[in-house]
Amino acid sequence: MSELGFGFEIKSIDEAGYISGIAAGYGNVDHGGDIIMPGALTKAIAGRASVPMLLFHDHKRPVGAWSKFDETDGGLNVEGRIAIKSEAGREAHALVESGALSGLSIGYKTLRHRFEGKTRQLHELSLHEVSLVPVGMNERAVITQVKSIVEAGGMPSVREFEEFLRDAGGFSKSLAAAIATKATPHLRGEPEVKADTELADLLRGLAG
Repeated sequence: MSELGFGFEIKSIDEAGYISGIAAGYGNVDHGGDIIMPGALTKAIAGRASVPMLLFHDHKRPVGAWSKFDETDGGLNVEGRIAIKSEAGREAHALVESGALSGLSIGYKTLRHRFEGKTRQLHELSLHEVSLVPVGMNERAVITQVKSIVEAGGMPSVREFEEFLRDAGGFSKSLAAAIATKATPHLRGEPEVKADTELADLLRGLAG
């Protein structure tokens, strides 16, 4: 069984354990060089009453079930419920609410694929489970989030800007951290110190 190379975001959760989010995105190249094509999960969810909800793709740690599926051109949206009466379910619910688990990731088997250069296009998948994972939002969501903050007249935090540099700019973790630290005077919640004009121009340019 394969796992998605990065996590997609949890959208909402309530006290009763009902949870929704994006389980898989179409058109994004994951960290393993794969890209899920639109419609790849159509057959996998057809007629399915439920799909297991796991913690960290661990089949020994089921915490609930996904019971609603909505496949769009952009990906697979899911809704389900955490079994909060179980010990594992209460743990999962608490971790999601605290932000420690902020992503969803699918466990799947590739049924049909083709290569375009070095990228493997996944055209048909079987779906085994959807897991709660600690990975943050996918790169497309990170880019959108940071641009929305800037367009609204605000500034991202150091962490948000660092993730943006890694995902949108392709910078290494260490280089992204160094640039984000240099940009600290301009970023949300950071101390006021002497600003760098070029970095200020870069941040303003994100809204363009």
